[in-house]
This record gives sequence, structure tokens and C-alpha cells, in this order.
Amino acid sequence: KEKLYSLNIIRIGTSGSLQSSIPVDSFVMSKYAIGLDNMLRSYCIDKISNTEIESAFIKQTNWDLQKGKPYVISSSKALEEQFNSIEFQKGFTATSGGFYGPQGRVLRLKIQDPNLNRKMDEFNFNGIEITNLEMETAAIYGLAALLGHHAISLNAIVANRADGTFSKNPNETIDKLIRYTLYKLI
Repeated sequence: KEKLYSLNIIRIGTSGSLQSSIPVDSFVMSKYAIGLDNMLRSYCIDKISNTEIESAFIKQTNWDLQKGKPYVISSSKALEEQFNSIEFQKGFTATSGGFYGPQGRVLRLKIQDPNLNRKMDEFNFNGIEITNLEMETAAIYGLAALLGHHAISLNAIVANRADGTFSKNPNETIDKLIRYTLYKLI
């Protein structure tokens, strides 16, 4: 295209909370996201990543750098302001590259760090705690920032991994988040 446009990209998805203070059927707006997948390290991200939080995460969790260096990206300030409301808790979302081992689930294979979820639960950088875990947000934030777009991730919490509770009606929670998002857009 001869003329490039800045897009607003809104991820509406499900997520599991890592903190007992974030109940099922609530909503989290991801202010930050940490990519545990190493995907964005293929690009030049020095101008968009938060190296202070990255370093603190690596140190506090004793992160094995053989898995790659995690990256931290912020949401769009403009979209954060647009969606800011009492409906959303602002959060710090961990993004893993898979549903089972990368999120600490053990089926038949032993995982590299069975304590990683506990370490993420306990992570704290100047009051910033990791609130939830899913599979897309950090990459969306990074690619959007690199390409001049705005991105925000809105999460319907359907499970609380800290206390082992699950939504009794996740479809209703997801529908409510979709409707609220559309309302905020118009």
C-alpha cells in the first residue's frame, strides 16, 4: 500500500488468573504482557520492550535462558484509556507458546520448571504482579507496536489457577465481555 494506516487491534479472549484476588467471571485488561515464547526476539524490539521488568522477571523466577529471553511489551495507551473502567482490572499478562507444558500442565512428560507458575504468582516489580496466563497477548502487542498499530487485550477470566476454581458459565462471561467491548467502541 502506498499509504499505511494505524489500526486498533483488540484481542477479546479467555484467560486463567494466577492471583486468587482475580475471581472467575471477571475481566482483566492487559496493561503489560510478558512473552515467554521468544517469538518477538526475531525482530528488533529494543525500542518497544521494557528491559527493567524483563530483567526482574528473569532474576526473580530464575528463568532458564535456554528457553529464550522473555520480553515485556506495553498495551496501547490510547486504547487503555478508551477501555479504562471499573469493569476491568488492569493486569500484567503472561503469554506462553502452548497450552500444556508451557503453562505448567503435566500430562505424561516432565516439564523443565514445575515451579514456574508459583514463581510467576509471586513475581513483583514495583507493585506490578503477573495477573493472568494465556497464549497471544505479548506477540500481538509487540507486532502492533513494531508496525505502528494500537493493541489492547481484554481477558474473560474463566479459571482461577491459584484457587482451582472455574467459571460455571464461561459462555455467558465471554458474551458479556464481547458486548461490553462493542459498547465501548461505539
